[in-house]
Amino acid sequence: MDTLRNMRIFVRVVESGSFTRAAANEAMTTAQVSRAVTDLESRLRTRLLNRTTRRMSLTEAGERYLQSCKRILADIEQAEAEAAAAHANPAGKLRVYGGTSFGQHYVMPLIARYQQHLPDVAVDLTIAQEMPDIIEEGYDVAVVVAAELEDSALISQQLGSTAAILCASPDYLRARGVPHSFDDLDAHTCLHLTDASLPAGQWVSEGPQGETFRHTGVTPFQVNNPEALALAIREGMGIGPLPVPVALPGLADGTLVRVLPTHRLQTLNIYALYASRRYLDAKIRTFVEFLREKVPLVLTEQESALATCDAPGRRAAATPFREARQLHAKADKHEKHEVERLRLVN
Repeated sequence: MDTLRNMRIFVRVVESGSFTRAAANEAMTTAQVSRAVTDLESRLRTRLLNRTTRRMSLTEAGERYLQSCKRILADIEQAEAEAAAAHANPAGKLRVYGGTSFGQHYVMPLIARYQQHLPDVAVDLTIAQEMPDIIEEGYDVAVVVAAELEDSALISQQLGSTAAILCASPDYLRARGVPHSFDDLDAHTCLHLTDASLPAGQWVSEGPQGETFRHTGVTPFQVNNPEALALAIREGMGIGPLPVPVALPGLADGTLVRVLPTHRLQTLNIYALYASRRYLDAKIRTFVEFLREKVPLVLTEQESALATCDAPGRRAAATPFREARQLHAKADKHEKHEVERLRLVN
């Protein structure tokens, strides 16, 4: 027995004042309507309607039950409308996961732009090294970077691809020399970025002819955060791989120099993952569509910026820039010593 259906029929009978009119409104026979009310009364073990051949009236219990039915049916209609609106109108909270570096440098700026278009969506972004269980932990979308995805029931959309580049500080290269081939790295201090998406202890390089080389060895320093690795490289600790958006500021101001500019480390794919294609919530659908449109554009912009930094004239200008900064630093240090000396004398 469909209790909700019978409740609706009961309300229609009372509102229309007749079994016959209720049957016509519901495209049913009078016998079917009468049976529905009778089944409802049997379930409740109470009479809802007083019926004679001439008139029909509510019992006291029927009056109370009618009001309850109207509230319940109104709540159901509202819930159905809200659920249908979720499919059509982007609104509510969107839980997003992004990997440590990609989440910070790509996902976060794109969320700001997404919310400019759809301000009714509140985004809860988690940036972490390890990917969570999306379904178990209640995430709507995960943006991950990986060479390939593990088998799962999740739906994936590839957004683009990226690869880290090798960088060093100008001071390090002056002291240790500039490597001209991947094999030359054996004579250099190589720093490692420990990341779940990268092979442990290996550098897989894709050269101009598509060759793939591997470099393994003991490293004096490794870290799981690209920004921390960039600081270590700036300090002259060695050569290390950096994601393009992490490397660009240092390449632009001369504190970093790209090493082996014709090589990149292993290409990694960028994916958006979510639970299901069926009846996809509007905020999830529009966010994934936004990522598919904007991520390739951002990657293209960064490639253009990287090409500018790699230009021969631009690379040559980096060393004088660095030396000028060192001269300013020495002058500042000398001035501070002079101030301190005068303070002590006086």
